[in-house]
Amino acid sequence: MPKHIFVLSCMHPIRSSPSLPFLYHLIARATIIYSHSHSIYIHIYMEIVAIIGILAMVFVGYLVFAHFKPVIMAYLGRIPIPNGSFGWPVIGETLAFLQPHPSTTLGWFLNDHCLRYGKVFKSHLFLEPTVVSCDPDLNCFILQNEGTLFEVSYPRPIHGILGELSMLVAVGDTHKRLRGAALSLVSITKSRPQFLHDVEGAALQILDTWTENSRVFFWEEARKFTFNVIIKQVLGLNPDDPVAQAILRDFLTFMKGLVSLPVYVPGSPYTKAVQARLRISSRLKAIMDERRQSRDHAPDDFLQVLMGMESLSEEEKLSFVLDSLLGGYETASLLLSMTVYFLGRCRPALLDMMMEHQDVRNRKPRGHPLNWEDYKRMEFTQKVINEAMRCGNIVKFVHRKAVRDVRFKDYFIPRGWKVLPVLSAPNLDPSIHADAPHFNPWRWENNEQVNRKFMPFGGGPRFCPGYDLAKVEVAFFLHHLLLNYSWVMEDEQEQPMAYPYVEFHRGMAIRVVEKFIPVY
Repeated sequence: MPKHIFVLSCMHPIRSSPSLPFLYHLIARATIIYSHSHSIYIHIYMEIVAIIGILAMVFVGYLVFAHFKPVIMAYLGRIPIPNGSFGWPVIGETLAFLQPHPSTTLGWFLNDHCLRYGKVFKSHLFLEPTVVSCDPDLNCFILQNEGTLFEVSYPRPIHGILGELSMLVAVGDTHKRLRGAALSLVSITKSRPQFLHDVEGAALQILDTWTENSRVFFWEEARKFTFNVIIKQVLGLNPDDPVAQAILRDFLTFMKGLVSLPVYVPGSPYTKAVQARLRISSRLKAIMDERRQSRDHAPDDFLQVLMGMESLSEEEKLSFVLDSLLGGYETASLLLSMTVYFLGRCRPALLDMMMEHQDVRNRKPRGHPLNWEDYKRMEFTQKVINEAMRCGNIVKFVHRKAVRDVRFKDYFIPRGWKVLPVLSAPNLDPSIHADAPHFNPWRWENNEQVNRKFMPFGGGPRFCPGYDLAKVEVAFFLHHLLLNYSWVMEDEQEQPMAYPYVEFHRGMAIRVVEKFIPVY
């Protein structure tokens, strides 16, 4: 039947048509089938929704159980783990722990938890059950027993950027070889007069660019200075060398990714950092290959000594150079910035520093460079640097993991748990440092308790091998800064912030005033 006749017959039934009863029956049957099918689809849909809901509940239940399983097992086994909180499933208390705060404080999270649970407490951080220690004795115990009771345990994204052979994440014999090489190179460097000359020259090069009443972002100037020093010592390159400039560009990209969200997608800071590391490694390898093929006299630098070390593989040497650049650039620049920051807020210390450095200069013929004996005379300068590290807390905590059940005093740390020794906690502990928030360099005079519990750059087998070199750089820069300039902080609200990495997010702007007679 044509479509239009069928429609009309449905709208205007004609009794005389013999086919109409059949059509009515067909339409009624189709309606019943459709209604029945529709109800079946709704029923199936509701079953699917119910199944998804049940699976979601099971999954959430699993996450909750997995999150709290370590606490449940400890409770059932009557294991006396520290008090504390595990926070939310999966994320735990990580976001609160990483909340930015002035580096001169412990931050809200640690202050709150230490007040509620004590100096050692449990938490759930970086996707793992964790014991957080603000106890100086336990911190020292953890750091001194790496390799026997504890092992390094940095998050996997750090491995992805630094590489598995980085001294920061390497373990066992690999770490021992790398650390041995570092100690050897530091010892050689400290004994070389050329190192001191290079440091002093780099300081003067930066200061000579400053003008009367100029505004200077000191944190950036400090980074330029430390990069110029480290690129010369490690690779024998001058800062204006095109290769050095290319390495610096990649290195800045690398640094941004080191503290970014670990998402490996094209264009992300993390991805760019991994790619920048590969480019730096390629350039370093090209420099090494060129030196092996060249008959010219090679520069007397870290790389040349490193190339002669048969105990290290080619990849270990490349990773070691990158570690040296990272430590010599970022850590030393922060230390210098912290020292200038606190000196600018403590006039008595500033005046004592000026007197000390003027005395050092008066002992030398005019124009003679600084030497190791001059450095050893800068005793008050050492106290100022120590106090800047104590107040500024460049390294807040380190990552470790218990490889077996550990008991120390009244504390119990289960095997497999992450352990975070908070290095900044003893620095701000009023029971160790009287008037702890106050910058007071004189507290370092003959105080054995203070020195014993002071670990600004870690301890044990991972104590920073370049610590002494960084202090030399800071002392020499301060020598010429104090004798040739005075300065004031442009932004009194500026302060170092812990993210937990430390930075001056406004650049630490200062206004410098050149003294009448430069004293070099």
